[in-house]
Amino acid sequence: MKAYLKNLIEANNSKRSQWFAFFIQFLIILSVITFSIETLPDLKPQTRVILNSIETFCVIVFTFEYLARIYVADSKPKFVFSFFGIIDFLAILPFYLSFGIDLRSLRLLRMFRLFRLFKLVRYNKAMKHFAQAMLVAKEQIILFMIITLMLIYFSAVGIYYFENQAQPEHFTSIFDSLWWSIVTLTTVGYGDVYPITVGGRVFTFFILLIGLGIVAIPTGIISSSLTKAVEPNDK
Repeated sequence: MKAYLKNLIEANNSKRSQWFAFFIQFLIILSVITFSIETLPDLKPQTRVILNSIETFCVIVFTFEYLARIYVADSKPKFVFSFFGIIDFLAILPFYLSFGIDLRSLRLLRMFRLFRLFKLVRYNKAMKHFAQAMLVAKEQIILFMIITLMLIYFSAVGIYYFENQAQPEHFTSIFDSLWWSIVTLTTVGYGDVYPITVGGRVFTFFILLIGLGIVAIPTGIISSSLTKAVEPNDK
């Protein structure tokens, strides 16, 4: 029984496991679509019954898959606390926690159903390469994120001292200035908050130059890591 389940759920070259993988992927996409449809206003009661039935069926299959993977795992704790183990668990958790809770909490729990999209990584070769690339570059990405947070705080402090007196309603404190800092460094620039002093505009010019680099650096890191992740698998 264990060997049969392992052959079924672990993607390999057998037709049975491939069909099972396609079936799971279909259910993932179907559940995401039904999740989106549920947000439509004024749905008919019959439609909600159909959507709930589809959700229940998907969760039953996902639960079977999750328990089966635990059963066939060589190290059960290692699988449970692995990336895919946590994703599989979060994919079914909202359904079982939805019984006996208030509507507001239920709406928040339903957001966790989006984690089902990450289950597709297990069945897609290109996504697997991307996941491997993220693991290869995790140290560089963490370092980049730390530097980015430092730059966000630095730019928030700088713009606060340049613009606080001129625009006290927008740059009330460093915490309020963080919004400007984030949208400027990411080069989004919504335009709702912008500098009007000469010093603030010059400072913003340099922050924008840094922001262009912040956008480009992760692309280079991930591209390099993707190359390293793909090459060993293609040999």
